[in-house]
Amino acid sequence: MLRTPVDGTRLRILTLLREQDAAADGLTAEAVAARLGLPHPAALTHLRLLTALGLLRTTRSGARVRYRRDEARIAEVARLFEKGW
Repeated sequence: MLRTPVDGTRLRILTLLREQDAAADGLTAEAVAARLGLPHPAALTHLRLLTALGLLRTTRSGARVRYRRDEARIAEVARLFEKGW
C-alpha cells in the first residue's frame, strides 16, 4: 500500500493534506504538485492511488477535483499496522 519505492511521496502528500489550510478545503492536484515540487502527472497518479485505497476523499467543483484526507480510514489503517497486520 504505502511500502513502495515511492511511498515517501505518498507520505509527503498525506502530510501536506494534514496542514490546516489543506485539511479544511482540500487541495487540487495542481496545488499538491506545486507545493511538493512534483510534476503534475506524478502528483495526480499518487492522489488517485491514495483515493483508490480510501485514504483520500474527493470533492468536485466544476472541472476541479479537491483532495482531502479521510481521517477515519487513515486511523483504521494505522490500527491495522499497529496490530502487525
